[in-house]
Amino acid sequence: MIGLDELGSAGPVLLVLAVLSVVSLSVFVARLLALRGLSAGQGARADWLHAIESGQGWPDPPGDNRAPAGRVALRAGDLLRRKVPAPLLAADLQQLGNAEVAAMGRGIRLLELVGMIAPLLGLLGTVLGMIQSFRSLELAEGSANAAILAGGIWQALLTTAAGLVVAIPAVVGAAILQARVEAGTSEMERLIGRVTLARGLRGGEDTP
Repeated sequence: MIGLDELGSAGPVLLVLAVLSVVSLSVFVARLLALRGLSAGQGARADWLHAIESGQGWPDPPGDNRAPAGRVALRAGDLLRRKVPAPLLAADLQQLGNAEVAAMGRGIRLLELVGMIAPLLGLLGTVLGMIQSFRSLELAEGSANAAILAGGIWQALLTTAAGLVVAIPAVVGAAILQARVEAGTSEMERLIGRVTLARGLRGGEDTP
């Protein structure tokens, strides 16, 4: 087992990278769990939209509000029952949709930031380690020089490897979450567009 005292100047950098690794993993798991219900009730919402577009009045939307699109549908149903004009309907739903997108995207920027700074921290640790290595080499004498240099180099390169080990999962995690957010956003945009179009085509009719 390697102790922090054996790592020299690499020790503090590795500690920071370890903290970043724990933080990024926690954020990824938390956000993945939060986004797991994005497709909940999707089929019921599709049937509801079809009923609206078929001229079957303004039926109540599905009551499942686990997905952002489900909450937008519930809001749309309320506005349709109140006969809100299409422009106001679109503006209201778009505002709610923007808020839902912002909520879905929480944590992604942090993962992207970890993915950017972890390799730089690793490089910083490598530079500091090389400085320490050459400083020790300067102060050493005789045949010990090669061993000191080799030991300093592996310590220095260890932080670069650690930085990449932290950064790669963070970047991959951010991409996975972003793909889910984009899928949820796409469904909301389609829902808002179809509801607004149906309301606009049917004008101010008072079909219950």
